Amino acid sequence: MRRARPDDAGVVSEVAQAAKAHWGYDEEFLAAVRDELTYTADDVVRRHIVVAEADGAVIGFYSLDGEPPAGELGNLWVRPDHIGTGLGRLLFEHAMTTAAAAGHEHLDVDSDPYAEGFYLRMGAERIGESPSGSIPGRMVPKLRVRTA
Repeated sequence: MRRARPDDAGVVSEVAQAAKAHWGYDEEFLAAVRDELTYTADDVVRRHIVVAEADGAVIGFYSLDGEPPAGELGNLWVRPDHIGTGLGRLLFEHAMTTAAAAGHEHLDVDSDPYAEGFYLRMGAERIGESPSGSIPGRMVPKLRVRTA
């Protein structure tokens, strides 16, 4: 794992969009969320984004946002061909270790409904719902996980 570089913006966008599509959303939905799942070089510079690589290719990433003691796990995406391999758990654990070292006591997660079970298995608790960043009227699970 390594900190993302500005030239990783395109590939992290591809990973996020492919992972979202994995859950069977229709093309209209995927078009509606595309902007939210597109990252620029500037996004990579100003956010804390960490990528996982295998054989020189980015296969997943996460982002940490916010200032301690509270923060947000803004992203955690895995290429569809690596879902179920344990990579998501490794990314999550790395994010928790990184967040704790930075002074975060907990992280909030606005989860895709299909990913909620994963986060609950990782120790998160559901604390409510949040409005979708892309689709008016859609609500997503809001979760919280302690970093220590």
